[in-house]
Amino acid sequence: MDTTVFDLLARYGWLIAIVLIVAFNKAILRVFFGTVIVSKDEIGILNKKWVLFGKNRTLPDGAIVALSGEAGLQADTLAPGIHFGLWAWQYAVSKVPFTTIDKGHIGIVEARDGHPLSGGRVLAKTVECNSFQDARGFLTRGGERGPQISVIPPGTYRINTALFQVSMDEVLEIPDNMVGVVTTKDGKPLATGEIAGNEIAGHNMYQDAEAFITNGGHKGLQEQVILAGRYFINPRFATVEMKPMTEVPIANVGVVIAYVGEEGRDVTGDSFKHGNLVSRGQKGVWVDPLDPGKYPINPFTHKVEIVPTANIVLNWATGKTEAHKLDEKLSTITVRSSDGFTFNLDVSQIIHVPRNDAPKVIARFGTMANLVTQVLEPTIGNYFRNAAQTSDVIEFLKKRSERQAEAKTAIGAALTEYNVNAIDTLIGDITPPEALMKTLTDRKIAEQEQVTYKTQQLAEETRKDLQQARAMADTQARVVDSERSVTIAKFGAEAAIEGARGQAESKKINAEADANVITTVGNAEASKTQAVGTAEADVIKLKIDSMESGNYALVQVMQALAQNKVQLVPQIVAGGGGSQGGTLVDVLLANLLRDNMKAGGNTPT
Repeated sequence: MDTTVFDLLARYGWLIAIVLIVAFNKAILRVFFGTVIVSKDEIGILNKKWVLFGKNRTLPDGAIVALSGEAGLQADTLAPGIHFGLWAWQYAVSKVPFTTIDKGHIGIVEARDGHPLSGGRVLAKTVECNSFQDARGFLTRGGERGPQISVIPPGTYRINTALFQVSMDEVLEIPDNMVGVVTTKDGKPLATGEIAGNEIAGHNMYQDAEAFITNGGHKGLQEQVILAGRYFINPRFATVEMKPMTEVPIANVGVVIAYVGEEGRDVTGDSFKHGNLVSRGQKGVWVDPLDPGKYPINPFTHKVEIVPTANIVLNWATGKTEAHKLDEKLSTITVRSSDGFTFNLDVSQIIHVPRNDAPKVIARFGTMANLVTQVLEPTIGNYFRNAAQTSDVIEFLKKRSERQAEAKTAIGAALTEYNVNAIDTLIGDITPPEALMKTLTDRKIAEQEQVTYKTQQLAEETRKDLQQARAMADTQARVVDSERSVTIAKFGAEAAIEGARGQAESKKINAEADANVITTVGNAEASKTQAVGTAEADVIKLKIDSMESGNYALVQVMQALAQNKVQLVPQIVAGGGGSQGGTLVDVLLANLLRDNMKAGGNTPT
């Protein structure tokens, strides 16, 4: 006969019910079977309540965590899973979550058990224990109780919190252009006279603190600094203070004064007796300055004095200060002249410190400010006070340029002894006494008034010339019109003359032509007349020959009178025989008779 499921349930149902009840009730499992179930994100910490048999029933003196099965907190923990034989009447089990170190943090550990700290150390030495997950290894390999020098990086760990107390701290981050100045809390004490520990190799920028101590690192201020980045540094081992990088600007050098290092040896020789200059890395003023740039220098162990290598202008003028602030405590110089007057003058001094002489200046004076107050201020002030006493105020004012040149030479020679070049000395405002200034001002005003009057006179003359010029300018248009009219008339006259000349030439040519015509015609007429006259003369001659000459003439007269219709006999004849009443005929007849009588003496009948 086949066994069915229902048969099995009927036969073993009670057992199945018990298993299901136990499975879902850990307390029952714990009591009856000594079973402990640890979740996947937990560990179990055991506390053994008692031990009946054996030598190791109790913990050694001073111990807190059991390594050999003694009663008490056990070093070994329960991993996630099911564990058997841990009877509730013998073991107390505490379940704690894994230890998680967040991103950007580190775990700081303190052990509750282990050997006491030794050798004057304040932090327990490093022991290989898998980042404190191996509690047994920590205790058996010489782990020390107290604050641990090692840290736990970010992550999740199965750490026995009964032995180790873990807290979190932020990871150290150094920003760009910054340095971290480190002060350690553990290591060898500093030697007498030292202020900082020298650089130690092999500790990975203080992240391996055990290596730092093992290699001879000193506690206290450290010369070596940390550059920009992220670091897992135990804050219980070292504190880090962030400082800006040392910057040397353009047109400047940085003179380094080192407070740490081996004792330096002077490298200047006998030529420089005002201080010692040492090589780089030694204690003292370094002979080689830093050129422009950024440097990761510890400001507590090294001081960098910035020295301008460009020209520096210093003003002895109250209220006037340059950007470098070296002259902020300088003021206007007060001097007294030979005639007893007190007056003020402003002075500007231009100096230059050569690059290679900058360490000498700092070795001699310490700072540039000390150079100004200890050398420049008394040197320049005393020079002008002495110079003013050799002349009166008026002469000092008049010979200002000469005084300035003399000051440049004298001050330049004085500053050369201090490794400083004097570029130029400039005298600014001079403020003479008010009473003297009033006298000079009145005199100058009178002189200026004379100049003003002359200027006004010249201005009036100029104005008169200007008015005349304006009048001429105003009539210039008419003058131009008149000149143009004259020119046009002249051109017209010349044109008329040329026209007349042309007409005259034309008439002359015409007259010459007419004359030629007339001459030709005259000649022809003359020839004609001559021919006719000759012919008539011949006729007349013939007529004359036929009659007496006197009669011929009378006949000609009569013909002429007849052609001209001259009335020979009056229409009315008055009586009387007087000559006045005679006619032309009577006259002609009388003349004819007279002529005949003269010629022949005959009287006509």
